[in-house]
Amino acid sequence: MLRLNEQTGWIDEGEHCPSPNCDARPAGVAVDLLVIHGISLPPGEFGGPWIADLFTNRLDPGRHPYFAQIHALRVSAHFLLRRDGSLIQFVPTTRRAWHAGVSTFGGRERCNDFSIGIELEGVDDQPYADAQYDRLAELTQAIRVAYPEITEDRIVGHSDIAPGRKTDPGNAFDWARYRRSIQGEAA
Repeated sequence: MLRLNEQTGWIDEGEHCPSPNCDARPAGVAVDLLVIHGISLPPGEFGGPWIADLFTNRLDPGRHPYFAQIHALRVSAHFLLRRDGSLIQFVPTTRRAWHAGVSTFGGRERCNDFSIGIELEGVDDQPYADAQYDRLAELTQAIRVAYPEITEDRIVGHSDIAPGRKTDPGNAFDWARYRRSIQGEAA
């Protein structure tokens, strides 16, 4: 069972790969939103170091034509779940990761201020792996223990907070399956 250290914001299991693409959360702002994303680099391909390289500003623009377009982006997420369910944490949950971009939830803008971002290695139109759903449920449970303000209705996709701009985690993400797995955690 995963455990999130509430003081440090780091998960006790998985790989830690600190990203410089983060900063302090605004004073007095409670973390009360969980945002699910989907990412693959290059698009439609899985595996390799490219997502971690993007989140740590080491993406080589010469390795793939797509990388030349995005290598200068300064983005990150708190967590990445690979296809095999392995977990990488880039930013402690006590800090603001740069994952949501221009975003709004419940009338509040700047979702990075009050959210935790989880990237799933995948694409909008291909099913996510069973191992990812299992680990996502486990990670969600650990996050919700540390941040009880993240209720089930405050778990959304990137497309929900940036409609028209973002589509991830996409139609292939099985929200019903995920919601069943996190409802079981409270039982």
